[in-house]
Amino acid sequence: MISDALAAFDQIFTPPYRKVLYRSLALTIGLLALVWLGLGRLASAYATTPWPWLDTVLAILAAVGLVVGLVFLVAPVSALVAGFYLDELAEVAERSVAPGHIGRALPAGQAMWLAAKFAAVSVLINLFALALLLLPGINILAFFGANAYLLGREYFELAALRYRSIEEVRALRSAHRFYLFFCGLIIAALVAIPVLNLLTPLFATAFMVRIHRRLSPPGGV
Repeated sequence: MISDALAAFDQIFTPPYRKVLYRSLALTIGLLALVWLGLGRLASAYATTPWPWLDTVLAILAAVGLVVGLVFLVAPVSALVAGFYLDELAEVAERSVAPGHIGRALPAGQAMWLAAKFAAVSVLINLFALALLLLPGINILAFFGANAYLLGREYFELAALRYRSIEEVRALRSAHRFYLFFCGLIIAALVAIPVLNLLTPLFATAFMVRIHRRLSPPGGV
């Protein structure tokens, strides 16, 4: 598990992965900039009162709120954008692990559905973490537990679906649920680190491709 994680982290910085990283970061920043401009103009258009001092206070509060909101949106938006490249990243990882055993590309509709699911999972985890901010200790355990379960599950599913039917994927996931939970904890550790958490989709894809191959029965991939 640890050796697979280290190999996956190293792969993030190889040319094919860097290319996707730059593209996804550029799109993420572009989308967030559009959201910033749109919400900023909306706030300035409607936050007007007869008192200039109150207008200033409202403008400051709106600016702070936008910053907080954008920080919250960074992870979900980056997960959504990177989600459209995950199939491509999985193939790159497969070629480095076992060049003679490349999975089949997911149908476009399924790939889009997975991208949306990754973004939704990211939003849920962030909302969950925010809701537990007032419960020191418990929030940390809940955050890592939720991340480990959800991200381990989703990224393993991505890697396995390139080789198996959804029924086979669920059976394999159920048979190794505790192992996959601990793999998910490694992904959760990266999610907890600001800035580096933008690498989560790339790392988790490369990591779970390796984990799927490790857990597959001999001759099963």
